[in-house]
Amino acid sequence: MSNQAINQGNVVVTKKNGISTIEFSHPMSNSLPGNLLEKLANSITELGTDNATNVIVLKSAGERAFCAGASFDELISINDEATGKVFFSGFANVINAARKCPKFIIGRVQGKAVGGGVGLASAVDYCFATKYASVKLSELAIGIGPFVVGPAVERKIGTSAMSAMAINATEWFSAGWAKNKGLFTDVFDEVKEMDVAIQKLAETLNTSNPEAMRLLKQVFWEGTSHWDTLLTERAAMSGELVLSDFTKKAINSFKSK
Repeated sequence: MSNQAINQGNVVVTKKNGISTIEFSHPMSNSLPGNLLEKLANSITELGTDNATNVIVLKSAGERAFCAGASFDELISINDEATGKVFFSGFANVINAARKCPKFIIGRVQGKAVGGGVGLASAVDYCFATKYASVKLSELAIGIGPFVVGPAVERKIGTSAMSAMAINATEWFSAGWAKNKGLFTDVFDEVKEMDVAIQKLAETLNTSNPEAMRLLKQVFWEGTSHWDTLLTERAAMSGELVLSDFTKKAINSFKSK
């Protein structure tokens, strides 16, 4: 087990003329250990109350991987239900921070998104992607399920599409499929084109009425006020499952591939 991998990675916030960018990175395909999840949630919450920020862009570093989801190194190190619940609550906290943030969050998905990465893409308010941004909910394949990210994914693409991804857990679904289902608003051939479109929308929102945007966001997220409780309950479900011999063997098998 690599403690180093758990402690690697970073979250960087950049503010420029009303547009704030949150960029996360990790050497293992931008996977998210607990410390990065905490930084992500805190960054979103802080920008939500920052008077100098009118719009937020959420992105990750690198070219072909947006986010590999949970850190396998950290998953394999969980030895009790309480620790498991705390770890999976990290994803719950990021989704709830995005949900409650009064500013619009634009997502930039430049490459593949797995598990929690699909949850992040679902939690933003407007999501751009490239044709390389295939998506997968791989949780069942390692003996758990997309319980924490499920409500966010389902809200975005519907029960039918979410359950298809959750059941067919080893299958990559194309960026075109994800756009068709409503996860991505636009899909571009190249990152450069996507970044131009993101900048254009961010600049437009930067000059829009902040109060109108805050109220619109409230309307869009109506009916989700129970998520603080719901996602914590879901985190406990995953925290319990991750302790099973089935899951530990499955994760070790994945790690050795």
